[in-house]
Amino acid sequence: MASSLQFLLFCIILLFFVSLSNAKPKLTFHPRALVLPVWKDASTNQYVTHIKQRTPLVSINLVLDLGGEFMWVDCDQGYVSSSYIPAHCRSAKCSLARANGCGECFSAPKPGCNNNTCSMFPANSVNGPATSGELAQDVISVQSTNGKNPGPIVSVPHYLFTCGGVKGMAGLGRARIGMPSLFAAAFSLQRKFAICLTSSPSANGVIFFGNGSYVMLPNIDLSSSLIYTPLLTNPVSTAPVYTQVKSIKVNERSISVNKSLLSIHSDGYGGTKISTVNLYTVLETSIYNALTKAFVKYANLTRVASVAPFGFCFDSKNVVSTRVGPAVPSIDLVLQSKKIVWRIFGSNSMVQVSKDVLCLGFVDGGSNPRTSIVIGGHQLENNFLQFDLATSRLGFSSSLLSRQTTCSNFNFTSSV
Repeated sequence: MASSLQFLLFCIILLFFVSLSNAKPKLTFHPRALVLPVWKDASTNQYVTHIKQRTPLVSINLVLDLGGEFMWVDCDQGYVSSSYIPAHCRSAKCSLARANGCGECFSAPKPGCNNNTCSMFPANSVNGPATSGELAQDVISVQSTNGKNPGPIVSVPHYLFTCGGVKGMAGLGRARIGMPSLFAAAFSLQRKFAICLTSSPSANGVIFFGNGSYVMLPNIDLSSSLIYTPLLTNPVSTAPVYTQVKSIKVNERSISVNKSLLSIHSDGYGGTKISTVNLYTVLETSIYNALTKAFVKYANLTRVASVAPFGFCFDSKNVVSTRVGPAVPSIDLVLQSKKIVWRIFGSNSMVQVSKDVLCLGFVDGGSNPRTSIVIGGHQLENNFLQFDLATSRLGFSSSLLSRQTTCSNFNFTSSV
């Protein structure tokens, strides 16, 4: 009898110490920042990144969308995961995502189609309307970084996203379930991210989440040379990509534009935004006409037949090549003051459409576009941009080619 009591007491003491051990916080790696590769898809010219998601992990490609409100993935192509959890209607997760709809499924339950789940309508910003899907959670795995090399892999076990179809997009908008906000919450990072888009389809550019140094080979820290300007909000958009252009110069001479077009109005029209899904910069017609007229005047190049979507193309046989691209007049976007200037050199203003033809890489957006100036992907290539969502500030570098580096010079060789 005594031995039985002793054994029972031993078991109780053992369970007590086991419970204490399990209650202790486990020491985990806390990343300073996260890093993702981004490349230019050769067939579409869109900028694509990839993450690992699900259980077991699957690598998935996502189109980069600065204006996207959240990450959404294609669930129509056999989404399989043992850790997938749909978000039920009227839950806190649905409130966070501002999802008011409640969806029902009229087929066998599967990821993207379950009963009593929050309805989401992810928009295909590239080439199509919104599709339908449901809010859900699953494991996501990303690489940490010290700003110079990749570090250990880290995971978010219950990452919120939209499970829909047909394609997938990485939304970097201000929304509370945008990738910058969710990564910041998961790892106590600052709510900022930076992009560096490569011009080469055979090399990776880079996206950083969080703060710190941003080092490109040969040991050039881009964080030390950024120029800062405010990020603006648009009353009809959660995108973190609106900024203020006060004037435009060509060859360091101001051009005449309607200043009212440069401001964001209460209905969301006007202003300037930065886009990774527009391939080239799109300008309201009067701005386009003023810029192209000045460019043709100062470039003094031989015009040739236009090549769509460009209106102005030139014989390139006698155009001199420089470190920052073809030797053509510079285009300056003057931001909140005369000293804050985003200069666009030939590498970003011109597009080589054939062996002997260069086109000015700006597109006429019509007389009444929602946004007067949309700075497109070609003009962003080999420029470093940091979006600080907490302080509503944009840091930019202008062309890295002038600093003898490029966006493909982040060292993705792991230091771990």
